[in-house]
Amino acid sequence: MWLIVGLGNPGREYEETFHNCGFITLGILAQKHHIEIDKLKWKGEYGKGTIGGEDCILLRPRTFMNLSGQSVIEVMQFYKIPHDHLIVVYDDIDIARGTIRVRASGSAGTHNGMKSVIYCLGAQDFPRVRIGCGPVPEHWDLADFVLSTIPKEAHDTMKKAFEEGAEAIENIIAGKAIPNGRNRGGGRA
Repeated sequence: MWLIVGLGNPGREYEETFHNCGFITLGILAQKHHIEIDKLKWKGEYGKGTIGGEDCILLRPRTFMNLSGQSVIEVMQFYKIPHDHLIVVYDDIDIARGTIRVRASGSAGTHNGMKSVIYCLGAQDFPRVRIGCGPVPEHWDLADFVLSTIPKEAHDTMKKAFEEGAEAIENIIAGKAIPNGRNRGGGRA
């Protein structure tokens, strides 16, 4: 069994923000595989289904970003899911907008949601798909930027990145090699 986690913040006001890239990508993956994310448990919203012949749980933590790990660890402990069967997808301001980066493991960088996941698991040896939304414009505060609505001129670029992120998750589940730091996508918008 696989656990695929999209990081983001609950609430309508955050739905189309850069910080919800994980939620958006998970939604595309769920739609593609006809998985309803409509059950509440483990401090999150989840759905079960099959991707590439593998049983999967798709999870959106409802704890707000900085406490995401609390939801993730509850599901992992309940189903006894090993770290290498956890995939986390999230926004990353350190890579160019519209680019994705797939890693087999690594640190949280500047991302508080990933810091929470790593802290709660006590490990960082799990695959992740990072959706680029950077760089932060010069006169913007980091928090204000990631919580801002994705501008219209970036919609096409970001939609392509979300679709490529969903495809990257499928590839990880299919057992295709995870390069250490692959960049894909169209770069900046």
